[in-house]
Amino acid sequence: MSRSFKVKGVEIGGPKLFVIAGPCVIESEEHALKMAEAISGVCKAMKIPYIFKASYDKANRTSLQSFRGPGLQEGLRILAKIADTVNVPVLTDVHDAEQATAAGDIVDVLQIPAFLCRQTDLLIAAAKTGKAVNVKKGQFVAPADMQHAVTKIRESGNDRVFLTERGSSFGYNNLVVDMRSLPILRGFAPVVFDATHSVQLPSAGKDGHAISGGQPEFIPVLSRAAVAAGIDGIFMEVHDDPKHAKSDGANALHLKNLREVLQQLLRVHEAVATEPVKPN
Repeated sequence: MSRSFKVKGVEIGGPKLFVIAGPCVIESEEHALKMAEAISGVCKAMKIPYIFKASYDKANRTSLQSFRGPGLQEGLRILAKIADTVNVPVLTDVHDAEQATAAGDIVDVLQIPAFLCRQTDLLIAAAKTGKAVNVKKGQFVAPADMQHAVTKIRESGNDRVFLTERGSSFGYNNLVVDMRSLPILRGFAPVVFDATHSVQLPSAGKDGHAISGGQPEFIPVLSRAAVAAGIDGIFMEVHDDPKHAKSDGANALHLKNLREVLQQLLRVHEAVATEPVKPN
């Protein structure tokens, strides 16, 4: 049985590369709408299936002083407006079973944060909404072990599940991506590569500040490598002013660079699709 499925016309696990993109957190209704419209416009012009992403609450910020978002009720209202106004599927993070139930009434894809990928009750609650579930691989989890998260969701009655690779902890304040993980994960479900969190430097802000740093200059090369490895979709946090973003600006892709990066990825995807390399 095919593992592919559709989310409002966006095929997950099909022949076309799809994009999940948006600001890390909902900074305001105006900004979220602006970003959704801008990214959707780029993707539509390039005929790339698109899902908008933003969080209503960033529950794992490094500091109590860090901006978390508008909260569940207001955030879901804004996401519903984006879905209706921009006419795109929407994705957001959920952090506990009650949030999954509430968000499942509004959004099209529930995302399980990497730190929570082993939380059984959360996985079951997300599965039971019937919405598509994106489970981000924990930075502490071996790729093969993600089959258990997929199994929990499928055994809870939901086959609409996919996985996202976002790097593995490598010493202190650093992440690396083992490209071998992508085909391993794809053996269980469709796979997305998180091109922006993979270049994050967790809690490594300059001058000892309680924020994460990042190396966005490596977004293009890592995303090209991931597409060449045969992923189904690409995940990118995109912002029109990363230096002043309220969350994860240090590793975000600037909106002005989105079209060029996607053009590169489409060329790689076409090359891989038309000229597969046969193993010895």
